[in-house]
Amino acid sequence: MAPLAGAELVHKPLQLYRYLLRCCKQLPAENLQLHYKHAIRQGFRVHADEDTEQRIQQIIKRAIEDADWVMKKYKNQNR
Repeated sequence: MAPLAGAELVHKPLQLYRYLLRCCKQLPAENLQLHYKHAIRQGFRVHADEDTEQRIQQIIKRAIEDADWVMKKYKNQNR
């Protein structure tokens, strides 16, 4: 299960970046949003030199899975 609709449409790094920022907007507290936005930016800086398509797809898949975990974590805390 993806945290937001459209996760299955993410195939390129810029699409992933936008998708993850949209996920951040759903987090309950502003400090959490800022923390994860910073982490997203850092992750993109670290992986900016990736050029292997297979590796890029692995990173995208893992980032979506991680976003799903984060969204579920905070959704369950607010119940």
